[in-house]
Parts: sequence; structure tokens; C-alpha cells
Amino acid sequence: MSKAQLKVIEGVFAINKPPDISSAQVIRNLQQQFNPSSLFAPWLAAERAFRDAESRTQQRRRKDKRLQIKIGHGGTLDPMATGVLIMGVGKGTKELRGFLECTKSYEATVLFGGATDTYDTLGKVLRRTEYGHVTREKVEKELEKFRGKIMQRPPVYSALRVQGKRLYEYAREGKEVPTEIKERPVEVKELQIVEWLDGGSHRYKLPEEEAGVEAKELAEKVLHLDEVVAGAREDVNGAKRKRELEDCEDGVVSNKRPALEQEEPDPRTLMSGGLQSPDQKPSEPPEPVSPTPADSHIHTPPQKSSPPPDKGPPAIKLRMTVTSGFYVRSLSHDLGEAVGSLACMSELVRTRQGNFELGKNVLEYEVLDKGEDVWAPQVEELLRQWEQKAAELDKGR
Repeated sequence: MSKAQLKVIEGVFAINKPPDISSAQVIRNLQQQFNPSSLFAPWLAAERAFRDAESRTQQRRRKDKRLQIKIGHGGTLDPMATGVLIMGVGKGTKELRGFLECTKSYEATVLFGGATDTYDTLGKVLRRTEYGHVTREKVEKELEKFRGKIMQRPPVYSALRVQGKRLYEYAREGKEVPTEIKERPVEVKELQIVEWLDGGSHRYKLPEEEAGVEAKELAEKVLHLDEVVAGAREDVNGAKRKRELEDCEDGVVSNKRPALEQEEPDPRTLMSGGLQSPDQKPSEPPEPVSPTPADSHIHTPPQKSSPPPDKGPPAIKLRMTVTSGFYVRSLSHDLGEAVGSLACMSELVRTRQGNFELGKNVLEYEVLDKGEDVWAPQVEELLRQWEQKAAELDKGR
């Protein structure tokens, strides 16, 4: 083994988390790759020597008896989310708290028309509601309420602790949180629309599975969805009334029938010399009259067209930069309420956290499957870059 390989490698790097796995599972997968590797063999050897030098009392107190690479993350990502997940290795785990406080950038897709227990499309549907009145202009107007320093209530399914128990544990057990989930101050430094997606033009859908009766009743107490749905219906009815008034004369509903819907005279009253009195009955039924160019002035009232088929709810892609403690799922849920509907998060990508940014200095997850010969040089370079920047910061202090 060369001297370079004998060097203990540790520090901080970032990986592009794939969808459908938890942040904790990413740690386990990295340990599975790092534990038997040559790159981290010196770290394991140093850790083994350190443990052997501990007193027996310290050894008994050690929670983790297994000898494996020490890894942690600097801010969890939801299972459905992808993007920057900061990882600390060895002593680098002590630096992770600083990344919890830094700003983060996201790209998120919000789907209107329904609310779920998790505030995203991985959960179960609590309510479905109107969305025909939701437009890009309406959303843009309401987004102003979410910019700057605001108060935000975390979702029920989150890792926050209440009386020593995480919120998602209460939710999974179907128990009501013993105290009200309080709003917390957060800051939205940037929030803008990237793309508006009309119903039928996108692949995002609400879950098919409905939440149970008890879960819905609990959600009504916590989220007050009855009030939100009532507001949505009032919004829709108001829009319909506005359209009716626009079709009226001077704001008063007219009883006059439109000209195109007025009844045409009965063809039997037509005679070559003029109009026959409607009360005058012909002596014998007239022969059927074939249409001729002369009859072209007779107008047949148009049939009322059926409303266009519902193509489904609209969705919107947002880009934002936020401070620590911000929940994109809560923003999605709250935005649905703000526009008089319901909404949930359908997709989330963390594009940047601190100095780590996708496409610049983030390890692609797929390289782990290509073997140590591929991932080890990349991980080593990322850890070297972090070590160099950390040393420069120390000099500047």
C-alpha cells in the first residue's frame, strides 16, 4: 500500500440522491461501498486503534459496537426528492450542523385539486376539491404572500419532535398531536414560477388511495380542510356569478332571449303569397317542402354544446431559495389554500445547498454501481476540495 493510500480520508462531500429512497438509506448504501474499500481502509485502521485504547467502561458505553465508516448527512431529503444531499465522513460529521443553517435552492412541482396526509403525492388523499378557477395569474398573485420573512407551520409528517416524539410517529399511529403545531419563522429569498402546466399537459396525478375515516377526521381538526373546501366552492361560485353578470345588460339579468334562440315561425304558416294566419288551418296537410336556395334564410337554432371534458388539475413548477427549517411540502399545501383550492407536492429537486450545486461539485449516485475504481477517485477529489476550502477559511479567521 502506498503512502497516499495510508492517508486517512475524511471530510464533507455531496451526492445526488435518487428518488424513492430515504436519506438514511443513502448512508447505509455508502457504508456498504466504503467499508470494504481501500480508500477508507486507513480510516478504519485508525478507528480500530482508537477504540482499542479506550477504557473498558468507555467501550461498554459505545452505542455502535460495529466497526464501520462513520457517515452522516447535513439535512434530510424526502424519499420522493432528489438532488444535493451533503454527507460527512469521519470528522466531517462534526461539520454538518453548519450546513443545516445555510440556504438551500429547490425546484418543486405543485399539483392542485387535492390534499394528502403527507402534503405530497406519496401520501393518502384527505380531500379532493375544485381547481377550475386556479390560473397562473391567480397563483402568481398569491405567491407574493410567501416571499420574504414569513411564518410557516411544518407538516404533520415531519421529523420535528413534540414532547419527545417525532411528528410523523404521531401521524403513523393515528394519534392527535398533544399540542398545536406552532408556526416557525423562515425566510424565502427567491420564489418564482418556472412553468405553468395546464390540466392534461403533464404526468402528475393525485394518489388513488384515500385516507381512512379516522385519518380524515384527524386531518380536519389539524388542517381545517372543511373551511378550505368551502372557500374553494365560494370562489368557484363567485367566478360563475361574475360570468353571468358579464352576459347581462347593465349588471341586471335580462329576460330577453338571445336572437339566435328565438323560435322561428312554423313552416306551415309560409305561403307563396305571404304569411298565413296561425289560427287558419289548412284544408289538407301540405306536401313536404324540399330545401331550396330560397329557404336558406330560415335559421335552425344551434344545439347547446356540452362542456369540454375535464382534463384534470393544473400543476406549476417553482424555483426557490430558502433558509433553514423551510418545508417545501408546507409551501405546496399552503399555496393550494391561498388560491381557494387544495394542493400537494409532486416533485422536488434540491439544486443547491451551501457551496454544493448540482452539475458542479456533486457526486452522481450512479457511479457507486461502477465499482471502487470509478467512484473512489471522485470521492477522494471532492473530499480534498473540501479540505482545501476549510483550510482557507481557517486562515481567514
